[in-house]
Amino acid sequence: MIESLAPEEIKKYIDENEARLRQYVSLLIKANELARLTGPSDEGTLWNGHIIDCAFALPLLPAGGSVIDVGTGGGLPGLVWAICRPGLHVTLLDSITRKCVQVERIAELMGLSNVTVVCSRSEDYAKKNLEKFDAAAARAVCAAGILAEYLAPFVKAKGRLIAFKGPKAREELAAVGNKWKNLGLSQPRLVPYELGDMNHCFAVWDKVGPLPKGMPRRPGMAEKFPWYR
Repeated sequence: MIESLAPEEIKKYIDENEARLRQYVSLLIKANELARLTGPSDEGTLWNGHIIDCAFALPLLPAGGSVIDVGTGGGLPGLVWAICRPGLHVTLLDSITRKCVQVERIAELMGLSNVTVVCSRSEDYAKKNLEKFDAAAARAVCAAGILAEYLAPFVKAKGRLIAFKGPKAREELAAVGNKWKNLGLSQPRLVPYELGDMNHCFAVWDKVGPLPKGMPRRPGMAEKFPWYR
């Protein structure tokens, strides 16, 4: 099943929150000088390649409740969501202390009371926060099947997993085949969108069943021994 996103809805979010989003970009550029939070950090690249990209996921988020951004780095996508959707509580999770310190400072300077920053490995934090979030998301570069294992433990029944993906999305999903139910997930659906001259998509799963016994596993196991092989 393939959904589509309405560009006018994304534009509305951006237009209504542009001043705050540009404030975030300015703070992110300064923070990047102290701790490498993103790649290229000029204003144009951050705005077009990151802020707009993250905003495309806003219609996929729950109407309320809590979401977690796993591997937040410089606060992307989580801080964009916290700015545009103040009714959501957004947890920003990263394992690198210097990044967490800078992102927490940005959130404080912006007065974002709906943000919590946590410095921890994903697997360790998931063990203490099983199925506590309405949605979990990541822009990480690992394969979709591996990413789903990181996200699934955080999500409540009937909640949602969101993965930012590129041209290899179908190939990554095909590697898992019909085994998603073994992780308590629906078959994924792709939600395409265009950003600049590149085609992007979100892989989206619903949490439809319980986690398998032994999940989450110890740190590092997801990539060394993919659950679906």
